[in-house]
Amino acid sequence: MPLMSGGDAVVKSLVAHGISTLYCLPGVQSDHLFNALFDAGDAIGVVHTRHEQGAAYMALGAALATGKPAVYSVVPGPGFLNSSAALATAYSTGAKVLALIGQIPSRAIGKGLGYLHEIPDQLGILRTLTKSAERIESPDAAPGLVARAFQQLHRGRPRPVGLEVPPDMLGAKAEVALAAPLAPEPAAPLDEDAIAQAAQALAAADCPVIFVGGGALGASAEVQALAERLTAPVVGFRRGKSVLDNRHVLSHALPGGHALWAKADVVLAVGTRMFLPLSAWGTDDKLKIIKIDIDPTEFARMRVPVMGLAGDAAAILRRLDQHLAKRMPMDKARIDASRAVKAQVAANFEKLGVIRAYLEAIRDVLPDDGVLIDELTQVGYAARTAYEARRPRTFISSGYQGTLGWGVATALGAKAAYPDRPVLAIAGDGGFMFTVQELASAVRHRLGVVFVVFNDNAFGNVRRSQIEDYGNRVIASDLTNPDFTKLAESFGIAAMRASSPEALRPALRKAIAANEPALIECPVGPMPNPFRLLRFTQPVRPKKPA
Repeated sequence: MPLMSGGDAVVKSLVAHGISTLYCLPGVQSDHLFNALFDAGDAIGVVHTRHEQGAAYMALGAALATGKPAVYSVVPGPGFLNSSAALATAYSTGAKVLALIGQIPSRAIGKGLGYLHEIPDQLGILRTLTKSAERIESPDAAPGLVARAFQQLHRGRPRPVGLEVPPDMLGAKAEVALAAPLAPEPAAPLDEDAIAQAAQALAAADCPVIFVGGGALGASAEVQALAERLTAPVVGFRRGKSVLDNRHVLSHALPGGHALWAKADVVLAVGTRMFLPLSAWGTDDKLKIIKIDIDPTEFARMRVPVMGLAGDAAAILRRLDQHLAKRMPMDKARIDASRAVKAQVAANFEKLGVIRAYLEAIRDVLPDDGVLIDELTQVGYAARTAYEARRPRTFISSGYQGTLGWGVATALGAKAAYPDRPVLAIAGDGGFMFTVQELASAVRHRLGVVFVVFNDNAFGNVRRSQIEDYGNRVIASDLTNPDFTKLAESFGIAAMRASSPEALRPALRKAIAANEPALIECPVGPMPNPFRLLRFTQPVRPKKPA
């Protein structure tokens, strides 16, 4: 067995598991890790950021854009805590992120001696934000723990995992047996009887509807095949929005799902919590819910489905389709009904006015495989329903975590993963400033993200709510901003200003063609309320206790 440091063992193990990029911010506790990265040369690239949250968000963006593992490394204590918002978002969105977190020297852990960056029970905190987390305590243990971490990333429900790496372990040398990636665990057998019963229920349904979430992103083709077999509308929101091409006659945004819910008799939920429908739209004894989820514990949350099908979504959907093979696809009456709902929702979207126009400008210019990162901004909220996503993983949202300020760095990670595909991040002036320092990282690593900043000099959603809902009690929502174009230029980034949707189109074309970092500021005034114009929260069925 070769003699190597713990840092070398970690780096070689990452490379063995297909990791070619590490998103990071170095520090004294990780010196030996970075020595190993230097020695690894071209085997693994290093993308360093200006803040720990940037490193973690970049790993998150790469994982969400590709569906594959991504890794970040930060120092312990404040460095780890700075990355925790991104780690929480990775947990909520089911992202395959491996967090390599530094530690104080092993002999001092848990003693409260006041070492640099020491915090109480860091591993315990890490475990609350991950699927699993372990501490590497010796160089020879590193390959096995890294292999198990990657096995956890691929096992069952995707969620982040963590490894703590004390500095003395990274610097120590030992004889190390490098471990090959562990074989994936065999999938649990599908419940064929339950699948057959679900197929019968779907076949007998008068108004079947399919809801999809992030757990269906790997089953896009299967979702489309079953939907066409049943002529069943497919509803996606936030993480499930891009599962089915939004141009498809059966593809619906959440307001369409709200309209369909009243008459639905069988709902097939694929990889989604269906939080809003189940918590707000009402359920009654006439509604049968069938859930497909890799995580069977989801079946007991909120309303228990009449059938829970545990396992890989694509595999289960293929079996359902096989059971329904004799059915004639694409029933004309159902197509017409679906088209009518789409038209009704599209007409309502027109009330979004300038917000809708900006989204149309983006859609007109961004190619089908271009990736859009949304933000907690008025245009971003509307994009979750009104933007037209055309391919899986081309609309990336923070999901239920609603992580304000995540967009800049997350987009950089998506671009690092797909350097030849356009990546566009939309943000408000408030959220943009959370990670504005990562513009330096965009330039340093030549990550050609296009940042579109809608500037209303306020936390616009908050300010509008204070005016409309709280009697004009405006407080802590007005902002003083820099000149965004001059700020971008100071980083060496091409900057433009587009004061209308019509002006945004040529600016986007120019920026995307250059494939270099670019910022487009869109000065805006008060905008239409995206929530009141996209009403889809009222109950449409009698409520039944969960």
